[in-house]
Amino acid sequence: MAHKISDACTCCGTCESACPVEAISPGEPTYVIDADKCTDCGACVDECPVEAISPED
Repeated sequence: MAHKISDACTCCGTCESACPVEAISPGEPTYVIDADKCTDCGACVDECPVEAISPED
């Protein structure tokens, strides 16, 4: 299961650098997670300063 980034994202880039499989990239208006690349490791969740990342429902 991939993770998702909510509208609370401030585009700080912390999640992008934390992702070990490079599944996160800048999008419009927030960063986006490529579900095909995401390994569900949760590294981005732990690093997000505004808690904008959560598991996909």
